[in-house]
Amino acid sequence: MTFRTYCLNSAVVLSLIATTFAQEWKSGVDWQQPPIVTPGATNDQPPSDAIVLFGGQDLSAFENGDQWLIQDGIAVPRKTGIVSKQHFGDIQLHLEWSAPTDIRGTGQGRGNSGVYLMGRYEVQVLDSFENETYFDGQAGSIYKQTPPMANAMRKPGEWNTYDIFFTAPVFKVNGAVETPGYVTLIHNGVLALNHFELLGPSSYVDAPHYTPHAETGPISLQFHGDPVRFRNIWLRELKPAVGKRTSAGFNIVKESKKKPVIEKSADGKEADGKPADKAEQESKDQKAPTTTGE
Repeated sequence: MTFRTYCLNSAVVLSLIATTFAQEWKSGVDWQQPPIVTPGATNDQPPSDAIVLFGGQDLSAFENGDQWLIQDGIAVPRKTGIVSKQHFGDIQLHLEWSAPTDIRGTGQGRGNSGVYLMGRYEVQVLDSFENETYFDGQAGSIYKQTPPMANAMRKPGEWNTYDIFFTAPVFKVNGAVETPGYVTLIHNGVLALNHFELLGPSSYVDAPHYTPHAETGPISLQFHGDPVRFRNIWLRELKPAVGKRTSAGFNIVKESKKKPVIEKSADGKEADGKPADKAEQESKDQKAPTTTGE
């Protein structure tokens, strides 16, 4: 078979990329730009929009704060619980605490305190390192409502971190619950409570049930007789993203065209029959077999 015959029998490939259509969803909501928040130097440090309740200097942000001992930037409960002077609704709350190294008692009698959201809903603080108690009363529980999903407790004397995300309950005019409260807790980097629906305020003796209250409330730290240590307490008030609906959601369809990709046949010609560049053609011709005339 001559080279020319080979070329004539070779397939001429023309690859055309078809016209495509891209679809984009639009929500129909005109959103405002989210506020810019500068994070702390590390994730445990307060960001630029945080309200610092205790930074190591004093507890002036709390009622009865002068009753607690402050030493080396650490607050230790004494005499009474403390209640924040400011009231809050939806918040992100960060605090660090450490169970006493002088281990005394067992169960609820060992390293006990608590964080009360709106002064009503308790996230339990307890030395739960190798210390058995009822599960809905251990560290990271919503007291008497649910245990944590995991026990992420560190040893006594080591620092535990609570990052709490709280959505306050909303009540109707008649006092009925419109939406319940919710709590998410990250304990030492471990998700312990995942958007748990609060059943009502925490109580040792009463079943949890909602009663109407104000839209905001204080942060309280419990005194339970144990020298639990606290440091680095700050929070952010949470506001939902703001937007105005201008239409129902809709799709935008965009036409996207791409140029065809043309491949060359073995005889050095493009698919449209035009010769390839001269250098390439000469290279092809040099490979073709020749005949000698008589």
